[in-house]
Amino acid sequence: MTAAASPAPIAAMAPCWGLALPPPLAALRDLALDLRWTWSHRGDALWERIDAELWQRTHNPWILLEDVPAARLAALAADPGFLAHLDALAAERRAYLAAPGWFAETHGRAALAGVAYFCLEFGLGEALPLYAGGLGVLAGDYLKTASDLGVPAIGVGLLYQEGYFRQMIDATGWQQEAYPYNEPTMMPVQPVLDQAGTRLHILLDLPGRRLRLRVWRAMVGRTALYLLDSNDALNTPVDRGITGKLYGGSTEMRLLQEIVLGVGGWRLVETIHPEIEVCHLNEGHAAFALLERARSLSARLGIGFEEALWVSRAGTVFTTHTPVEAGFDRYPMALLEQYRHAAMGPAAEKIAAIALSLARTERGAPVNMAFLALRGSFISLGVSALHGAVSRRIFQPLFPRWPEREVPVGHVTNGVHMPSWESPEADAIFAPAGGEARWQRMAEPLRDVIAAVDDAALWEMRGRSRQRLVTAVRARLGRHLTGRGHDPAMVARAESVLDPNTLTLGFARRFTGYKRPNLLLADHARLERLLGDPHRPMQLVVAGKAHPADEEGKRMIAEWVAFTAHPEFWARVVFLEDYDIALAQELVQGVDVWINTPRRPWEACGTSGMKVIANGGINLSMLDGWWAEGFAPDLGFAIGATTAPDPAAQDAADAAELYTILEREVAPAFYDRDPAGIPRAWIARIRRGMAVLAPRFSATRMLRDYLEQAYLPASAALRRRLADGAAAARSLRAWERRLHHGWKSLHIGAPDMTAEADGWSCHVPVYLGEIAAEDVRVELYADPPRSDAPGDAPGNAPGAAPSVALARGAPVAGAVNGFTYAGRVVTTRPRRDFTVRILPSHPEARVPAELPLIRWQE
Repeated sequence: MTAAASPAPIAAMAPCWGLALPPPLAALRDLALDLRWTWSHRGDALWERIDAELWQRTHNPWILLEDVPAARLAALAADPGFLAHLDALAAERRAYLAAPGWFAETHGRAALAGVAYFCLEFGLGEALPLYAGGLGVLAGDYLKTASDLGVPAIGVGLLYQEGYFRQMIDATGWQQEAYPYNEPTMMPVQPVLDQAGTRLHILLDLPGRRLRLRVWRAMVGRTALYLLDSNDALNTPVDRGITGKLYGGSTEMRLLQEIVLGVGGWRLVETIHPEIEVCHLNEGHAAFALLERARSLSARLGIGFEEALWVSRAGTVFTTHTPVEAGFDRYPMALLEQYRHAAMGPAAEKIAAIALSLARTERGAPVNMAFLALRGSFISLGVSALHGAVSRRIFQPLFPRWPEREVPVGHVTNGVHMPSWESPEADAIFAPAGGEARWQRMAEPLRDVIAAVDDAALWEMRGRSRQRLVTAVRARLGRHLTGRGHDPAMVARAESVLDPNTLTLGFARRFTGYKRPNLLLADHARLERLLGDPHRPMQLVVAGKAHPADEEGKRMIAEWVAFTAHPEFWARVVFLEDYDIALAQELVQGVDVWINTPRRPWEACGTSGMKVIANGGINLSMLDGWWAEGFAPDLGFAIGATTAPDPAAQDAADAAELYTILEREVAPAFYDRDPAGIPRAWIARIRRGMAVLAPRFSATRMLRDYLEQAYLPASAALRRRLADGAAAARSLRAWERRLHHGWKSLHIGAPDMTAEADGWSCHVPVYLGEIAAEDVRVELYADPPRSDAPGDAPGNAPGAAPSVALARGAPVAGAVNGFTYAGRVVTTRPRRDFTVRILPSHPEARVPAELPLIRWQE
């Protein structure tokens, strides 16, 4: 940010942290530390060459290098063939890092100085187990895509000592939780040092003590992920545990984590990357960052906190992922008061008063972090079109008297980093479209390349992928059964589960009520008939975790585990424990049909189904989240066509529809083969999905949408508000103050509506009282037609409600600051549909996001 003071230079990373290599092998260190290996598999053969067994067990180059014997490294350092291979990979990496990237080529480097992407979890791979589920995996895919496109972004998160739990299923079928320790020296991260070679610390003042936060950096190709860690020896034992568990501990510990992420995270940004312009809050967990940013700007620019908030808001983007208001983090005032100084710094009392006005709708209510994030952001977005509509309803209380469809929440539908999720078999199909670069540019020839692949090749690709999944499932199940203490005969049965030639269904989710993971178990007899059909059999792989406190979710897992023990179908239904990124990759690459059964509209987006597309998988899902946008009859299957009066009846109807589609549509299409043994209709659906849906729901498209809809507009607004000593911000604050002071003095007279051939003309007296005419906008407004109600269609964007600006005319005779406003509207709608309203107006303000005042005709 242009107003930031120059910090002390920061060293790139600690030299030789935790690893000593022979000089000829020095490049291995950079290759192992660059998490690009989680999606670019060019180096796999090299790592396997070092130690095949270690590589197969870990698929983690950093651990491999830590564990490989020194004698083996010495031998490789003298191996010309290995050194040539290493040099080639190092040169390829240097070329990747040096390339300007799509962003620079398209927009130019000056268009955006940088984005800081804040998230409480990041899922990049099993080498960094710092995630719980979809939110973290999305954040990881975001960083990978930013690297591929050359977008100047960094990630800001926490380095957890234990992270999220690892799942075990005991002999009774009940979920147990384990929390293995994350040893930093065994993770591909490096401590950040200052110019003097001293470890960098970010400091926060907590009640009666100072918290020291260590800073780590993980490299994700061209993108850096910075991680804060409270496990410093000089902190108190309790404070060392702040970054212990992800989503664990008490409400107070959760608040401390969010203070560390928000306040500590923004101080980290200003220390290491002061050029950053856009702060992207991925969920409301980091909302304290916007207060810290405004506080810092206030001190640096010599302006009040209110003016500084007008500056910082311009550079803040908020993405909400929550489909229900109850899912937002809330903190009671008493607890927040205890940590007010830590969360808000000097002048905490004044900042707290402003923050409270943003973060709650009534006096005494808890502080809502999502409310704070939205009211402190320039642009707010849901994660699918339907979720955008749901979010406008959720955030409606922040915008009293505003129409729901004008609540300022748009949407950018999530996408997935396709190279991270596509199988080697699918990669071979796509390769002619430009190798890895095809996902960086979304080249138009992609559709033509898929069209040119013959049906036999696609069907062979699916067969090989399914076979690889079956092999992986058998190996995992064998390990799990052994771990549960089963006898050798039971463990041996794992070698015969699943059939590589059978229609394979996949279901993997967080096990919680609204996701309805047991919908397929609604009718055991019907499911058994599907699985055991002698001519069109099916098989099913299930995985998922329940939150440690979710007893209902654990019971649903136990029900699936019990069903898999059915003596007739144990070989066709498998529940795999410890669902993580590695297991997810195996599933989405191998299944034929991916099933998703949330209770609409509670699935904000749901990205797992996107991951099967590039692998030739097909979705069977509720018309919720992303599938409400992506579904077409020739691309997949949908349930949720009927609406029932209560949840139980809806569940029953959806289960019946799910069974019917599997019986009458999915199985026949998969098993209807021509004389060559190829299911032509099934392959046609695969082909269309790969060509149409894969580009549309890739993270490349998602990040481009963020750039065009959010980052570039936010960056431009921030620069304008910083110019000339923040003159625009001062003007906005003065405008805001004038409107708040005089808003009650506004009055709208009776409008005169005159019918015309193609609509209506309107003349209305407006009495502005203490407010200048230039500070407001007068409109003739009508609610949208009922058929265009929010949630019915993706096109319901904020601001789409019909309104016509009325022009200020002559003063009203005998009135003080009263004017006649006039205009006309072309419409066939009746006069009763229209009313007059007054809105705040300023050329630099986003209304109602930044000032939600509104006055309606009485």
